[in-house]
Amino acid sequence: MNFDNDCFYCVKDSRLTDIMIKVCDLEASTLYMFKEQTYKGRLLVAYKEHQSEICDLTDEERNAFMKDVARAAKAMHEAFHPDKVNYGAYGDTMQHLHYHLVPKYEGGPDFGGTFQMNPRAVYLTDAEYDELIAKVKAHL
Repeated sequence: MNFDNDCFYCVKDSRLTDIMIKVCDLEASTLYMFKEQTYKGRLLVAYKEHQSEICDLTDEERNAFMKDVARAAKAMHEAFHPDKVNYGAYGDTMQHLHYHLVPKYEGGPDFGGTFQMNPRAVYLTDAEYDELIAKVKAHL
């Protein structure tokens, strides 16, 4: 199993838990909800092992990971009814394979443009996070 002691997706320390809440484990990945909720329902799917590039996965691993991404996106659509979901696969500084799933709503922040990575504007109560997570889980 690939593991990187400097990667917060591998170590799962406060660098991760300060910005995201674990929703659940999926077949090939872990699903997280961002604490910052400018984009209501924003999620992240992180591959279960430390891999930097999707092209480094076997066909079976890639298909399982992308199945998780699609499953999370479908749950997001069913739970929150965004007008569009933006998908971001970055990793210049955090080289662990992951996808940002950012719901966009007509008339909402940055609709028709690029989402902000860290807007730091909207934070919720624990009960509100629990409610959003329950909505996602109900549709997985």
